[in-house]
Amino acid sequence: MELYKISNDISLDVFLQKLGTTKEGSKILCAKSKVEFFYIKNLRTPAANILKQDALSLGADLAVPKNCVTCEEKYTDALLMATADQLHKLSKKEKIQPFGLKELSEKISKFPARKKRKTQIMGVLNANEDSFFSKSRFNHNNAEAKIENMIEEGANIIDIGGVSSRPGSTPVSGDEEFNRVKDIIDTVYKKNLFKYAQFSLDSYSPKSLDYALNKGFSIVNDITALQDKEVAKVASRYNATVVIMHKLGSTKDMQKNPTYDDVMLDVDDFFKQRIEIADEFGIKNIILDVGIGFGKTLGHNLSLIKNMEHFLHFGFPILVGASRKSMIDMITPSLVENRLAGSLTLHLEALRNGASIVRVHDVKEHFQAIKVQNALEGSF
Repeated sequence: MELYKISNDISLDVFLQKLGTTKEGSKILCAKSKVEFFYIKNLRTPAANILKQDALSLGADLAVPKNCVTCEEKYTDALLMATADQLHKLSKKEKIQPFGLKELSEKISKFPARKKRKTQIMGVLNANEDSFFSKSRFNHNNAEAKIENMIEEGANIIDIGGVSSRPGSTPVSGDEEFNRVKDIIDTVYKKNLFKYAQFSLDSYSPKSLDYALNKGFSIVNDITALQDKEVAKVASRYNATVVIMHKLGSTKDMQKNPTYDDVMLDVDDFFKQRIEIADEFGIKNIILDVGIGFGKTLGHNLSLIKNMEHFLHFGFPILVGASRKSMIDMITPSLVENRLAGSLTLHLEALRNGASIVRVHDVKEHFQAIKVQNALEGSF
């Protein structure tokens, strides 16, 4: 007999398939293999004590403050640690318990099981002269070649924008934006580039969006998250997919001391409200974007990337766009031209944590990195 230790981060279903385990057995074992963490805030202390005992009875656990058992405080925070199998059983137990545990059970049951999601690369093309990364700027004379190049390099989506949304930027008129993007939209339409990729317009201008969607674009990338009801009407009319992005404040002042009670819960509440607005207009195809760098400190950005899986409970794909952003400079001082390695690290981590779309300036490098990561995850 021989033995060696293998990583607990392997793709267990692939390993078990190669081992020869039955499908039914594989499903059971996978549910027992990964410990999930849930941070529970403002839980009633009697509920915490009940939940801890129920969790322990299943082999799971609940971390609580040392004075929780005496119920000195009315409410407490806690960390639930359990496998998918244990969570399923625990959820059933808590449905008949008091002190708000039934509600907690319902919330836990909404989180989807872990699964591999198809990754899509969204390439960035800017039709303005003030985007923060100069190499992403193009006009109708050279945009076609750049688009074709990004598609060849592996882009699934091309995101075209005519207005900078960098911190401190000032919006332009709808007519000015339209003049910047019109010729590029026309080129995409005339060359029928939709055969090779989806096209998105990074805009909150009803005029530009209506023109783009009428010319075959299929995605509305709205950094204001349907703040303008006319945008919602246009998106609905064309049955477009809408990217709902979280942003705190305006682009002009969003990075001036951004503050949250809890960034995860605040962004979650924002998504809930905006999804309800989308539903009012009959918009069903939605992508969620936590808005890295849009009214966030470095700590906020890192927390959102590390815990991105949380937002999958809404049932929509998650997009992340950290490409060459200043948060990298906050970690290791670097000019925007030298932030490719940091971008790759952040995006790969986001994909590991639930994202399935990365918005990038460097398509070829991301395509290669994602292929390598996929190979690692499928190996043992």
